[in-house]
Amino acid sequence: MAHESLALPRQATLTVDALSSVRKSTIVIFSILAGLAVAILWSSDLVDNQIGENVANGMLGYNAKSATLSGGVAGAFFAFVAGLAGTFTACNIAAFSAVGPMMGSGASAGDRARKALVQVGWLSVGVIVVAALYGAIGAAIGDSIPQLNTHTVGNNMPVRVIQSAVVFSALGLIFLWMGLAALNVVPDPLRRLTARWPQTPMLVMGALIAGFLIGRPYPLFFKLFQQAAKVHNPLYGAATFVLTAIGNILVMAVLFLLLSVGTGGRYQRWLAAKPTRMAVLTGSAMLIGGAFMVFYWGVRLPARFDYGWFPVMPYK
Repeated sequence: MAHESLALPRQATLTVDALSSVRKSTIVIFSILAGLAVAILWSSDLVDNQIGENVANGMLGYNAKSATLSGGVAGAFFAFVAGLAGTFTACNIAAFSAVGPMMGSGASAGDRARKALVQVGWLSVGVIVVAALYGAIGAAIGDSIPQLNTHTVGNNMPVRVIQSAVVFSALGLIFLWMGLAALNVVPDPLRRLTARWPQTPMLVMGALIAGFLIGRPYPLFFKLFQQAAKVHNPLYGAATFVLTAIGNILVMAVLFLLLSVGTGGRYQRWLAAKPTRMAVLTGSAMLIGGAFMVFYWGVRLPARFDYGWFPVMPYK
């Protein structure tokens, strides 16, 4: 019996079974291998420092790392910039696998724009709710929250890094399940909810993307979190985390809107030309993102502290 996919538009799920089991297996294997390859080649120094921090410094007009945070408009702008600068970090890159599942169709540019904005809207709701909740909790708990813990255990592995490894590995497994569900390899636990409320997949995706904030080790976000804990104001924590999360998804949202509207419908027509293309695109995107998170955070990161082994590239 076919299961409606968590990440797949309803009409596309009707054609997923047209994929043979052999082709599904091929998609799964190559997608996971692609995620592994990205995890091996990924350079955190390039993305976090040379790209992320330079973007933040350029937008703020001062050194973001050494800046003293303050409240008001300046603090809010720093929170947004910190999120935007972290768009392509290892703790956020998997968010781009949401672009495929959000794709819809429409006869005119206006129709496609309306549908695209609705999708982005529901995604944003999921992002905002989770980000606000975690920001409020983090600010209320303060410095005792594990994510701000500077102590080390075992082979000098920081406690906050352990949290990162656990959180992102768990999120990676969820993404893997979603990818398999998109291909009808496994059942979708949200099938009934999606049947009643079609916006469920985007809400869940938004919540998962906001979940990247939980355990995020990115230096600018760590600095922002420290300030929220110092202020000890749940409302301040919620507001700054929401601004950071919005910054995280801005590039992805713009890319999605460009694909939906800016291509004049060509991308949608390409997807519609073969009934199984949406299933393949959605499933492979989720699987690549999930595999990357599991391998990078669950294997590569612990290997840096002599827990297991992972290939090391000559660059950082």
